[in-house]
Amino acid sequence: MKKISDSNFEDLIKNTKLLIIKFEADWCMPCKNLTPILEDLSKIYHETIDVATCNIDENPLIARKFGIRSIPTVMFFRDGVLKNTQIGLTSKMIYETKITELIS
Repeated sequence: MKKISDSNFEDLIKNTKLLIIKFEADWCMPCKNLTPILEDLSKIYHETIDVATCNIDENPLIARKFGIRSIPTVMFFRDGVLKNTQIGLTSKMIYETKITELIS
């Protein structure tokens, strides 16, 4: 998974057709539990989507821009436009459903 920072965020959003961003923090256990789910999905959909992570403690500008108040928060972008958001840890099937919606 790619790492997003305050400095590379805009370029990544503009230059990636389908992008999933997981907003997280090092101290967040649900965030750590979500990592293998998103890694698995990124392998399954590697030809279609990019998956990235953003540490909100290290990148407060992005977190503030999107009003991140709870982590993990996963945002789904198509052509630089936010299309869907999932707050909190949930099942792999929910994330896969949102990916399928994003692709279609």
